[in-house]
Amino acid sequence: MNTASINAAHAAEAGEVMRLAGTSETPGLLVRRAAGAGPSVVYVHGATFPSALSVAYRFDGRSWLDDLQERGFDVWGFDFAGYGGSDRPASFSGPAHSNPPSGPALEAAQQLARVIEHVLDVTGKARVSLVAHSWGTIVVGHYASLHPERVERLVLFGPIAQRKTPGLAAPEGIGAWRLVSVADQLARFIEDVPQGHPPVLIEPRLADWGPAYLASDAQASSRRPEPAVKIPSGPRADISSAWSGRLGYDPSQITAPTLIVRGAWDSLCRDSDAQWLRERLGASETGDVVIPAGTHLMHLEHARFGLFEATGAFLMKTWL
Repeated sequence: MNTASINAAHAAEAGEVMRLAGTSETPGLLVRRAAGAGPSVVYVHGATFPSALSVAYRFDGRSWLDDLQERGFDVWGFDFAGYGGSDRPASFSGPAHSNPPSGPALEAAQQLARVIEHVLDVTGKARVSLVAHSWGTIVVGHYASLHPERVERLVLFGPIAQRKTPGLAAPEGIGAWRLVSVADQLARFIEDVPQGHPPVLIEPRLADWGPAYLASDAQASSRRPEPAVKIPSGPRADISSAWSGRLGYDPSQITAPTLIVRGAWDSLCRDSDAQWLRERLGASETGDVVIPAGTHLMHLEHARFGLFEATGAFLMKTWL
């Protein structure tokens, strides 16, 4: 990774960056904040890229973090262990299949709990709202079902729901970590766009996002046959479990008002998935918003402003 690319990666990020120190038992975590006078909102990233490449990534000078801050919120994001600026698991130093999947949702929920306690200590507030993407919604599901007193409102963006899909690989056998290249990311980013439709990614070839993604892992450029980022396999194992009939948390224990928001072309959160989840939530206030011409990666697409508006309106309690 050349210096220009790394500088471009840092310039694209939004928010003030800090760090929660690790111990012999807990990893050090990168935390970012865009301070505001209003309610605190914590963003929880998904399975393959950290906060710098999601909520804090600026297209044309504007990120989702910026949008939420401009609406008056006190906005926070962080990187799970194994991603971005946070510590790497010890299992990353060995062969992938010498250890079980690293960073599963139960473990990640403990990291989320640490971040939330930090936010509450800094702000003096009693609760936070949570915005989670994809696999991150499983982490949030674990936390919110156990700590309802800490959660004001929930936004589940492209949530993973329970399915019963036969023949999936056993979660425990997928290895501790895996490598993901920019080409891998691009292939999955565009796979749900209807054939013949113009690109929906803001950067159709990931011209800037791609180098920024590789810069999130100091070893990425040295890997062959192509540069790639090492990420935990725990999220993939959690999704495999969920789609094999074991979501891992009980949605009926989530009592905070909850919005499901998804793209119309999101194959990871289909109509049946959203319906399954919404029917089982314990919250008395729920919603399901579908954004046209969006996929599972809508925050990187032209449809992102619909996502921003739906999320902001729900958190501001003006959506009904």
